[in-house]
Amino acid sequence: MTLRVKALESLLVEKGIVDPAALDAIIDTYEHKVGPRNGAHVVARAWSDPSYKMRLLQDATAAIAELGYGGRQGEHMIVVENTPKVHNLVVCTLCSCYPWPVLGLPPVWYKSAPYRSRAVIDPKGVLAEFGVVLPDDVEIRVWDSTAEIRYLVLPERPAGTEALGEDALAELVTRDSMIGVACVSPPKARP
Repeated sequence: MTLRVKALESLLVEKGIVDPAALDAIIDTYEHKVGPRNGAHVVARAWSDPSYKMRLLQDATAAIAELGYGGRQGEHMIVVENTPKVHNLVVCTLCSCYPWPVLGLPPVWYKSAPYRSRAVIDPKGVLAEFGVVLPDDVEIRVWDSTAEIRYLVLPERPAGTEALGEDALAELVTRDSMIGVACVSPPKARP
């Protein structure tokens, strides 16, 4: 599939139909700016506003829509919350169902067969490969997205962020933390 996409892209560029710089800019926008920033805004609002968090956990689709995010592949959302005793991990074992409106483009590894199978068989090992080593008493829950339902992880709010506003909190949140393969780090101390 990857080779076919590259071949098609090369052909479109060669024929002058697509500008490679424009294509790179579009991909960068969806990978790093629009989608993940939307999800980070959702997480930051939940961390800052307890009533929003309650609505988000009860009816994620409606709560996310309150912030203006929704659309194709974001119609039926469920948000699962990480706690000190539960860590959630999202996968789509059948294909690559993914909540584009809040996370942007799916990372290549998310669509790969090894991630899709190992996330279910050995979630602790997969998390360790991403640098997330959890204590033995933390339960790992794996959520399998489908064409009907997509999941978003509400990561744990890091300690030391109580004085931060929503914008500063959103800057801490990564796409990977909303999939569950990363934890949110506290802000770095300035020298």
